[in-house]
Amino acid sequence: MIVALEGKTLVVTGGTQGLGETIARLASTAGVEAIAIVGRNAERGARVASQLTRPDQPVVFIQADLAEPAAPAAVMAEAIKKLGRVDCLVNAAALTDRASLETGSMDDWDRLFSVNARAPFFLMQAAVADMKARRAPGSIVNILSVNAHCGAVDLAIYSATKGALSTLTRNIANAHLADRIRVNGINMGWVATPAEQEMQARKLGKGEDWAKAAAAGMPLGRLLTMDEVAQLALFLLSDMSGLMTGTLIDMEQAVLGAPPRGIA
Repeated sequence: MIVALEGKTLVVTGGTQGLGETIARLASTAGVEAIAIVGRNAERGARVASQLTRPDQPVVFIQADLAEPAAPAAVMAEAIKKLGRVDCLVNAAALTDRASLETGSMDDWDRLFSVNARAPFFLMQAAVADMKARRAPGSIVNILSVNAHCGAVDLAIYSATKGALSTLTRNIANAHLADRIRVNGINMGWVATPAEQEMQARKLGKGEDWAKAAAAGMPLGRLLTMDEVAQLALFLLSDMSGLMTGTLIDMEQAVLGAPPRGIA
């Protein structure tokens, strides 16, 4: 099966590193017409855009801090200006800061919700408006987390942001069925992204080899890879996923509702 995105334009937030960059790179090999990657780091964004750009496939970088209230609308306006239209959107940008019920602050709440829930909502709002104005179909993929089901104790606020985006994914999918705009989400399991490396190795002090220990404790003896998640994202963006919409896929080494291993 070949997943193809010929003739489609794509906007990827968090596209300057990690999973977002991996999705953009994979999309560039799937025949996508043009890509806009969104991120905060100008040097990194310019480098990735330059690496991916081909004569018949422009890749543009849009610098933005999605924590800013005006950023989502500005990003989509710039993307439409540079790409001509938006056919596909991937909301991959997110903050993963730790905060439990006992340690969470107002600042934690506002910062995490602004990037992880508010920004995707208004990015989708602008993307859907462009699609509807052209009476064209579209596809949106939100990168969620298995933590949306509950989450670790120190991920209370982060988990709540992903739970909110999970509900929005289904709500917006339902609202725009007749517009032929599909919205799906991936509840991603543990992946050693650059942001997770920074969190685990340095902020949490687990050392640079934390992923080896983490992998050893997983059922399949490894973590998910960014390529695996990116491939699923492209399938959901493409016509290969048919009528799928409002679908939330758990991409994790566990089955929801099953007892923990070792418990009969």
